[in-house]
Amino acid sequence: MPRPHPLLSAPLAAIDMGSNSFRLEIGQLQHGRYRRIDYLKETVRLGGGLDADGMLTEAAVQRGLDCLRRFAARLAGFTPRQVRAVATQTLREARNRNAFLLRAQEVLGYPIEVISGREEARLIYAGVSHLQPGDASRLVIDIGGRSTEMILGHGRTPLLAESFQVGSVSLSLRFFGDGRLTEQGFRAAQIAAGAELEEALQPFAPDRWQEALGSSGTVGAVSQLLAANGITDGRITPEGLRWCIAGCLKAGHTDRLHWPALRADRRAVLPGGLAILYTLATHFGIESLQPARGALRQGVIIDLRERLEALRHAHPEDMRDESVRELQVRFGVATDQALRVRTLAQLLYDAVAEASDEFDESRRELGWACDLHEVGLMVSHHDHHRHSAYLMANVDAPGFSQSQQRRISELVLGQRGGLRKLDPTLSNPGFAWQALCLRLAVIKCHARRAIDPQALRLKRSGDQALLVFSPDWAEANPRTLHLLREEAEAWSRQGSLRLQMPR
Repeated sequence: MPRPHPLLSAPLAAIDMGSNSFRLEIGQLQHGRYRRIDYLKETVRLGGGLDADGMLTEAAVQRGLDCLRRFAARLAGFTPRQVRAVATQTLREARNRNAFLLRAQEVLGYPIEVISGREEARLIYAGVSHLQPGDASRLVIDIGGRSTEMILGHGRTPLLAESFQVGSVSLSLRFFGDGRLTEQGFRAAQIAAGAELEEALQPFAPDRWQEALGSSGTVGAVSQLLAANGITDGRITPEGLRWCIAGCLKAGHTDRLHWPALRADRRAVLPGGLAILYTLATHFGIESLQPARGALRQGVIIDLRERLEALRHAHPEDMRDESVRELQVRFGVATDQALRVRTLAQLLYDAVAEASDEFDESRRELGWACDLHEVGLMVSHHDHHRHSAYLMANVDAPGFSQSQQRRISELVLGQRGGLRKLDPTLSNPGFAWQALCLRLAVIKCHARRAIDPQALRLKRSGDQALLVFSPDWAEANPRTLHLLREEAEAWSRQGSLRLQMPR
């Protein structure tokens, strides 16, 4: 039966760690309507701090940490289930992102998820479609610091979502890095943007949408610029963009861009943003781009609210469950076997998991790992667990962050074989218990036929796991017993926990 939960009426917070700016949005959903409570934004230029080797510089890291420290102060009193922090293109690219994330999570006090480009696009559309509902077929565009997202949708449903690795910061650094604004620079920037966006010409053609909306910083800045100077009413048009570019050329340098409504911190990245916008307008037939209400941060809050809403039900489901079912179909997973493994693994886990609140997703992650542990069989039977882990880490799965997919991928990798490959993650006790339960379930279900899920039980004493079964069961299942003894031996050779069996 549905049950009420106080978090459903509490304020929720989203942190968008973009390539140019970090944003904190605090909002509330009541009776289907979104209400903003607070909004903080800081220009961090994290994307500008990627060096030639793809490493975040210490100066960029410190800017990010200082901002997150201020956000943490504003979030004092928020529980972890009220907050979701997401990171985008710069941290998708940065080779030292894990080191940064460790420091950032310590400063912020909440987990940070790196999301894929398509997941970012999906969340952007969720924010726009919720705050600006409409029935027309839509093209939604979001130009960020190092990526541009394009989404086709109808109503609340995104039909096609893509992310392209070109943004206002990266293009400005590449073609206007010294601040000089020239015709040659704009021409080269537009060619580079067009080359990146060319593959989108057919799927996002003008005959596939009726209205175009632009989300987030670049579109908002150009819209305000055009309106403040009386060029348009805020709509972005090809003529308006040509006026902006002509003004840039007349100024000759970003330091001399002194238009009304153009903030000083926007000057350095405006040329790259204009080049992308003009390329989009001319290549995709956009005669009028309306600034949209809603963006990634509101989409994150809406998605978080939907997850909390799902937990009111005895068997909670959200978009991630739908994605898992679609992946099972796509890769021809034997769902009867997946269900057997899931049922047993979660029974074992329930017996040994430490007490946690209802929002702890470790049990659900274990279930998803069971659902998808054999997707690699589509590639090869040999080492299928490695193929499964690779696919789980890299496949587009709406609703999942890259961070969560990697955790599930590690579990899938650990379903069989030696434990040494899991050494770094087995130091986390929670992960070690998840891995043990998955491995035991795979062993028990290895014959791929119906089992008694109650025949094998697990007890916990500190870091010791005791496997319990009856002598009659052991006598009737000698092959499974042999595999279980090998499993106990494998756990005896590593230091996270021990598996004990009856003598």
